[in-house]
Amino acid sequence: MSRLFGSVRARATLAATVVVAIALVAAGTAVLLSLRSNLNDQAGTEAERSAREVAADLSGGASYDRLRLDDDQRPVQVVDATGVLVAASEDLRRISGTGTDVVKPRPPRPTDAAGGATADDHGGDRGDDDGGDGHGGDDKGGDGKGGDGKGGDDRGKDGRGRGGGEDDDYTSLRPGQIGAEVSFADGSATLDGDTADYRFAAVAVSVQSKGELTVYAGAPLAAEQAAVRTALTVMLTGLPLLLAVVAAVTWRVTRRALRPVEGIRSEMAAITASEDLARRVPVPDTQDEVAGLARTTNETLAALETSVERQRRFVADASHELRSPIASLRTQLEVGAAHPELLDVTGAVEDTVRLQRLAADLLLLARLDAGERPSGTRFDLAALAREEALRRPGVTAHCASAEVVGSRGQLARLLGNLLDNARRHARSRVALTVRTDGAWAVLEVADDGAGVPAAERERIFERFVRLDEARSRDDGGAGLGLAIARDVARRHGGTLTAGEAAEGGALFTLRLPAPA
Repeated sequence: MSRLFGSVRARATLAATVVVAIALVAAGTAVLLSLRSNLNDQAGTEAERSAREVAADLSGGASYDRLRLDDDQRPVQVVDATGVLVAASEDLRRISGTGTDVVKPRPPRPTDAAGGATADDHGGDRGDDDGGDGHGGDDKGGDGKGGDGKGGDDRGKDGRGRGGGEDDDYTSLRPGQIGAEVSFADGSATLDGDTADYRFAAVAVSVQSKGELTVYAGAPLAAEQAAVRTALTVMLTGLPLLLAVVAAVTWRVTRRALRPVEGIRSEMAAITASEDLARRVPVPDTQDEVAGLARTTNETLAALETSVERQRRFVADASHELRSPIASLRTQLEVGAAHPELLDVTGAVEDTVRLQRLAADLLLLARLDAGERPSGTRFDLAALAREEALRRPGVTAHCASAEVVGSRGQLARLLGNLLDNARRHARSRVALTVRTDGAWAVLEVADDGAGVPAAERERIFERFVRLDEARSRDDGGAGLGLAIARDVARRHGGTLTAGEAAEGGALFTLRLPAPA
């Protein structure tokens, strides 16, 4: 599994597909619930309309046998206040969800046909049933007639009080009035042999001489169920297809986006194998992060190439510079071994000193190239300048106090290299000045020599560079002094530049940040 999703492309495709799948499932669920709710509300509206039509007929005085209960082939029940079914659709065979599962109304009493059937009569029947005969009714009402009426009426009211929780609505209705409140319930019914689910609406109506009735009418839910099933089928069929399209598109898009990255990787592998730092990775014609990565990679390769080339040149130049004093020293020693009287001890010592200084310079450059940072010692640059000037005859110093932070030894080496270089090229005078310039400590070394041509004022800071190739190595040095001086200045956060002095000679200016 880890290898299967090890690539960025595979992980991006999986993530996009999962996110889209979650979004589609959530959206589909919301759509289905909304569709079902709307269709249920529509069925409830149709059921309420049917119930109110029947309630309107009842409030208008229509008898039970004249009610329009089978016009739209929907289940309808009419229940009195005691819960007794008094009217129902003719084709109704079974019903649930309306509070009563009776599908056939009770046979009418003889008085019903004469228009005298009332809720009190139903109560009278119950009173007669409870009493067992007419005398039982007489006992409850005082006589037979009173027992049939008043006793039954009381029990009818009791029956309504024990009804289905609608007594508040019922008791507030006047004869001929239809209740404003509607209650809904889901159930099923069998009409003419066909069983289906329905949404039932219950509407209360008060009828003169019939008491308070409840009309139950149902609207089929087949359309709602079919619509929900169709929508669900479409979603279940389309979801995998849509996810497959999303995965394919994401796979192709990430492949196109990562193609330049693969080009960069393969080119870097080739550069590593060939060790040819002159090669560069391809840069795509875009302005995105991949193009930025390619440009940064090329800049890194260029810096690495420059560093390696500089290191190679440094090694070659160091080898060349070391070979001359070593060869000279060896010659003098061989001559001295063969002819002791001809041994030039002074020359051998000078060659040894030159060799020692060159080795020290190379070691310092190696430490600077390795990123050695100067120490954080705080001292007066003017005092250091005066000390170095006293060691070299012919140097005049004009120094004002200027504190700096850094390595005293490295800055002493920098100042010594500048003064030695000025003394080699000066005709008669070398001037050393230290001053402050705002947040900078400024040190200047000027001579009255021939100066440095403007075109060469940067090249002289390169390693092993000597402008006068004809002069002897004994007088000119190895060409590392100014290179070391600039590297030390940069390590201290400063600058070292070459210019022209007032007398026409060279002017070297060192600027170091003053401590806060």
